[in-house]
Amino acid sequence: MTVPICTRSGDIIEPLMKPQWWVRCKGLAEPAMEAVRNGKLEITPMASEKEWFRWLENIQDWCISRQLWWGHRIPAYFVRIEGQDNDASSSDYWVVGHDEAEARQRAEKKFPGAKFTLEQDPDVLDTWFSSGLWPFAVLGWPDKTSDMEKYYPTQLLETGWDILFFWVARMVMLGIYLTGEVFCHAMVRDAQGRKMSKSLGNVIDPIDVIQGISLADLHAQLEAGNLDPREVVKAKKGQSADFPDGIPECGTDALRFTLCAYTSAGRDVNLNVLRVDGYRKFCNKLWNATRFALMKLGDDFVPRAETGLGGAESLAERWILHKLNIAARDVNAALAEMNFMAATTAVYSFWLYDLCDVYIEYIKPITTPEADPAARRSAQETLFTCLEQGLKLLHPFMPFVTEELWQRLPRRASETSKTICLSAFPEPRAEYESPAAERDFDLVMSIVKAARSLVADYHITSKATVYIAPTTAAAHALAAAEAAGICTLIKGCSEVLALEPSASVPAGCAVLSVNDEVAVHLMVRGRVDIDQEIKKIEKKMSKADKAREALLAKTKIDDYTERVPEDVREQNANKLSNYDAEIEALQQAIATFLTLKGSN
Repeated sequence: MTVPICTRSGDIIEPLMKPQWWVRCKGLAEPAMEAVRNGKLEITPMASEKEWFRWLENIQDWCISRQLWWGHRIPAYFVRIEGQDNDASSSDYWVVGHDEAEARQRAEKKFPGAKFTLEQDPDVLDTWFSSGLWPFAVLGWPDKTSDMEKYYPTQLLETGWDILFFWVARMVMLGIYLTGEVFCHAMVRDAQGRKMSKSLGNVIDPIDVIQGISLADLHAQLEAGNLDPREVVKAKKGQSADFPDGIPECGTDALRFTLCAYTSAGRDVNLNVLRVDGYRKFCNKLWNATRFALMKLGDDFVPRAETGLGGAESLAERWILHKLNIAARDVNAALAEMNFMAATTAVYSFWLYDLCDVYIEYIKPITTPEADPAARRSAQETLFTCLEQGLKLLHPFMPFVTEELWQRLPRRASETSKTICLSAFPEPRAEYESPAAERDFDLVMSIVKAARSLVADYHITSKATVYIAPTTAAAHALAAAEAAGICTLIKGCSEVLALEPSASVPAGCAVLSVNDEVAVHLMVRGRVDIDQEIKKIEKKMSKADKAREALLAKTKIDDYTERVPEDVREQNANKLSNYDAEIEALQQAIATFLTLKGSN
């Protein structure tokens, strides 16, 4: 490619003490700094903006001559006049031009009537000078092409903080101005935090992560390179330590998601291939969950024409749609701020912890052919909405697997896009917002977690019977309505019964208090040593009583009401109420075990 270094910048590029060519940078630095000051150029994060000014305020003249094998050859020509012993170190006998023909015209004008030959400078341009010309040189500059008018100045540049001055500042200076934003991502290092180096053997080729590679083939790559034999030995040791089993095949989506998940306002990323492999497993879970969900939808499922509520959504449906809304809001906000770590965390949490681990499992009893048709249809519609919108949220980070799965979904009548790339990106919807559903379902999940904890503590692997003991009518109604779903989420559970507030808990149950409204009991009669269980409960009660007394002492200090904020006093009151409920439930459990022991 011809690099016309003089057409628009001849006043700043000049030969000094040939063979070196220089750029006078003092006059260019101020406009580049002013572009940031007046908001035409935005640099994220703020720490990188400080680097920008630190470099430009102390800028020196820039030598752009390089004696390298590869590069753009400097379009400067030495005019060797016949019969004269020209001095090549003098700038008087040098001309520049797009090509030799233009340089000859300038030489003829400079030395009229003289016979001469032209000798092009063997030096090449500094790499950063060539790179600095890139935004406009590729668009036809210096001609005013349609591409120049349409695409220049650029709007967004994503780059590493370490080359902010070497590349970005030079682009801004050479282009005089550049509007838009510059996002500086972190420096990618190895898992130990070392800068990647061929001699250390810790350079990770993205292709090797995508396709996988054995340790032997990694070693072979070193031997095929141009490293010194002693460095090859050192690098092999490094590879053997970092990748003893080679690099597993992770795929493009997993690598892309990993790099986005790492990227924050920090400067360093310690890239661990095991984490990439973890996101590969997430891709597999995504695939399996979507395929399983499609089975629950059925081959004849046709979704509603428009996205929205049907009016008969259950608590679980309202909860998952609320979680979808939160994910959409968080992802959009994070992308607007270029906070890719927050964006990936939001969509990952929705898919893994909300949709896969909870909702898909929770609705299994509802989506069977024997279930109520209306409830089944409503659950399917909500499941489809979560799949459709969830894949779109994930698409920027995992484009290939999401496109493949989206193509397998049935289409709404309102969806005209043939590819997920062109489909509308999800945004928060007011109708999905439901803090009340989130609050109620959080209680349901607290019941599930308490029951799971009891099942694990008592090593009960099957046919577990769980009793939910509420103290209020509202808690009883919630537990009774969600009993089937709770039973589904408790592994090895055969029955969940919601007791009336006035009902007694059957003898032989272990207990775990959820809060002052709900306690969870697990039938362990005939499966455990009663004396040992009483001792366990007594330990729990002693621990709860000590925590209660310690908190109670804090509330009895002088001027407690004036010195402690109202919200903290309210939290302390709730904690004390929960401690009282827990201790009471544990006392009842001991009493039932003693009764059971006496009957035995």
